[in-house]
Amino acid sequence: MRYVCSVCGYIYDEAGEKQVFSELPDSWRCPVCKAAKAVFAPEKRADEPKAAPAPVPAAEPVSGEEDSEKLSVGELSALCSNLARGCEKQYKEEEASLFRELAEYFAAVMPAVPEADMDSLAALIQGDLDKGYLAVNAAADAAGDRGTKRVCVWGEKVTNMLNSLLVQYRQEGEAFLADTEIWVCTVCGFVYVGDKPPEICPVCKVPAWKFEKIEGRDSA
Repeated sequence: MRYVCSVCGYIYDEAGEKQVFSELPDSWRCPVCKAAKAVFAPEKRADEPKAAPAPVPAAEPVSGEEDSEKLSVGELSALCSNLARGCEKQYKEEEASLFRELAEYFAAVMPAVPEADMDSLAALIQGDLDKGYLAVNAAADAAGDRGTKRVCVWGEKVTNMLNSLLVQYRQEGEAFLADTEIWVCTVCGFVYVGDKPPEICPVCKVPAWKFEKIEGRDSA
């Protein structure tokens, strides 16, 4: 059997490794991206039929502002932060600076979330993996939107990595983050835990200098 990492695509071949995948300890990690064993899945055969696409609900016309979804301050902070990144990619520093300022403002006024525990976070991540990306991909297929399809490829891999990190943290507790650093790829958002960032991002393949170290976190 061969098992594929859902984050970076690394293949664990039982024949070559001479060890059954199920017999590997739970602490085993992907040698490329350090994802948890739990995010690996059996490799699909080339002749295996693909799963039916998720149904896409019909879009309802928006008649006015009152019908639009209201974003929370946390969502607004994330949105402005992403817009700032987009402006940086286009060398629009003035616009990027304004969006960063807005992102920081919304982050500063964001109220505490009472239900922000591990179980809630795990449920949200799993919901994205089980339903969110399927629905967005189906909508992109229906609209012929190749750009959104490309975004989903990276996004799903990054979300799988977040799920992996949560699994590892639950297994090891604070020891998982002790005496190490956290790095984030500024291009795709891939998160890496280690003393140094990987030489090449396992998701989007940019070099190590594109990673930023997360500063100011509480020490384990």
